[in-house]
Amino acid sequence: MASSQLSVPDQIRQLEDARKLVLGEVSYYPQVIQATLPIIGPTAKVEFRRWGTEFLCEAFASPVAPISQKETWCIIVLETLKLLLEDPKQDIIVLRSAIQASASIYPIALRWIIGNAYDTSSWERLVAIKARIFQIWDSSPSTVRICCVKFAQRVVLAQTASVHQEPRRSDPLDISLRMVTPNHPLLDPPSLEAEAFGVLDRMLAVLQENSSDALLIDGTLNTLSVLIRARPATSTRIINVVLNFNPLKLANSPMTPKNKVLIKSMEKTTRMLCMHLARRDPNNPLAGRIQQHAERLMRARAEIFNNAGQKRPSPAPADEYEAKRQRTGAVSGEPVLNIAPLDPAATHSLAEVFSLTQDAAIRSVHVPDLVAASLAARISIRTITGLDTALLDRAIGAIRERLSILHEASPAVINPETAKLDLDEDDDDYEPDYFAAEDTEQILNKLDSSGADDGGERQKPVALGSLTLPTFKLPPPPTLNAEQAAKVGQSSVGRVFGAMRTLEDPAVKRAKAGINRLAASSYDRESWITVLARLATRASSGLDESTIKDDENSKISLPQVNISNSIRDLLYSYILEDFRKRIDAAVSWLSEEWYNDRMQQRAAAASAEPWNPPSHYDKWALRLLDGIFPYLHAQDKVLTRFLGELPELNAQILSRVKELCRDPSLVNLALTSLYYLVMMRPPVREIALDAVEGVWTDYEDARPIAAKYLQRWRPRFLEAAQKQLAAAEVEDGGSAASNGTAVAA
Repeated sequence: MASSQLSVPDQIRQLEDARKLVLGEVSYYPQVIQATLPIIGPTAKVEFRRWGTEFLCEAFASPVAPISQKETWCIIVLETLKLLLEDPKQDIIVLRSAIQASASIYPIALRWIIGNAYDTSSWERLVAIKARIFQIWDSSPSTVRICCVKFAQRVVLAQTASVHQEPRRSDPLDISLRMVTPNHPLLDPPSLEAEAFGVLDRMLAVLQENSSDALLIDGTLNTLSVLIRARPATSTRIINVVLNFNPLKLANSPMTPKNKVLIKSMEKTTRMLCMHLARRDPNNPLAGRIQQHAERLMRARAEIFNNAGQKRPSPAPADEYEAKRQRTGAVSGEPVLNIAPLDPAATHSLAEVFSLTQDAAIRSVHVPDLVAASLAARISIRTITGLDTALLDRAIGAIRERLSILHEASPAVINPETAKLDLDEDDDDYEPDYFAAEDTEQILNKLDSSGADDGGERQKPVALGSLTLPTFKLPPPPTLNAEQAAKVGQSSVGRVFGAMRTLEDPAVKRAKAGINRLAASSYDRESWITVLARLATRASSGLDESTIKDDENSKISLPQVNISNSIRDLLYSYILEDFRKRIDAAVSWLSEEWYNDRMQQRAAAASAEPWNPPSHYDKWALRLLDGIFPYLHAQDKVLTRFLGELPELNAQILSRVKELCRDPSLVNLALTSLYYLVMMRPPVREIALDAVEGVWTDYEDARPIAAKYLQRWRPRFLEAAQKQLAAAEVEDGGSAASNGTAVAA
């Protein structure tokens, strides 16, 4: 009642306060949207409708709110937007804001329909909104039509396939046709994609018609860059239309100030789009055409606007003007080119050698800062082809003269074998050898002819290889004791685990290659887990402290810390951190343990001195089960999968599963897992049924479910157990009656 008595400005002020509230705290958006929908409906005053549509447009375009919350908001406002758009006498400002809000809502609502196929009414409202906007597209003013173009862009983005092959790995804001399942009851991907390409052709029609509506053309061009980048399937069609578009068509009409502004706007928008496309994708097959189109537009614009403002030159007097005019060429007609020679004694750069001008201002210009290298190359080629042949020949000859002068002034290269030594020419006592050095045969002959030593014995020839420097070798590293080796091994394993945690899970699960697969062939997380599991199991096989003995049957002291058990502890902790996602790692590790135990048992049986190898599989399987059980819930299927993939099951493991029935909420999970083993793993069917019998015997609350399974597989046990239970109840009833009679007496 109080709000109805307030004036329109006061109510708008209250709505603005609510708007400021949601801008500061996004969580209030649902309450504010639901509270304002009755106020901004199609029958409300135009002030409220304008405020409401602008608020909706702002809310759904906000990057702060998560897309999961926007899904629930958009379903609420679809009916209101539909009614606002269907009003034929709607206010232009309201219509623009409603179309912009629909552009933000359409992909979000489509994402909701993809995940909630039962919501037929919301899909019908969304289709009605789309049809109404396409209906008013061509019959509205330009300010409304550019909003329709924006809506059409969002439709094309949502109804075409994105570049990401896996929708779950892509950007959550990029909603595309890849998210739609082929058997979706409401959405038909081929039909939606065909409609999207039809909408795209309708967008491009304004460019193909060479329209003079600069506002609509600029709005269309500004939406095409996103489509080319996000939807490569549309890029070729869009680029061909842009290259055939002539934004300078209005130059043929009278050059009024309005036409000048329109031409400059359309030309600049087209040129900026072409430059952006050429910069973003230089390897595109159409990159050359795009660059040429941008250059052509730039030259045409300069010709149009530079020539349009020039005045007609005044005629100059013939005699006086020719007398005062400076000569730019020789009298004989030969072009003048003054190229200063270079100083041979100084050091010159390559740029100075090829510079034909002495103007310091021109030589200081750095061309790559002004134009791109490709454009500079084209300009240079066209300039050279238009030069005078005599002028070009003279410039080439001058450069050749420079190069020859610098070559003559360069110092000669000294050959160390034939060069003269720095000695006086008058020294007769020393005569250097100006020829090549002695070869190997001459050195050996001199060594053979050398004189005898003091003892009179002749020296033996020295091999030429002994004259070379000996090979340098680093000293061997110090030996590590057992404790140091154990610490180094532990630190290495810790680093491997640290590196493994940084790896991401593969996007596509690969098929298992078996027990004899290569461990680290792909260097992903699964490969490193396999490496660690084999280090823990196979690397120390046969080296346990209980099996290593010396010749006198005395045990050899091993390190205090067993590296294999340390790896096992780290694997155990790593799996329990997130056992639901890492159950594959647990199965892989336990499979390696089981394989190692079996190989050790086979080796022990074939050995001349039989020994009893330790069993690691049972120990760590039970420990993993004990670590997982406290975190299971009634709907958890990880236990069934874990038991189904373990390489071996025994009565001890299944007894741990039976103990889950202590918790009434986990009875169904435990019995379902046991029944899965009965059905899918015949080798363990009997011990699984024994575990079900134990559940029926030990846990009274679990008997109805256990009886259902035992009725099929062990009816005799169930019948005998039920008879025994009935007899016990009768006996308990009789003893209770006798006790009651005694009390009464």
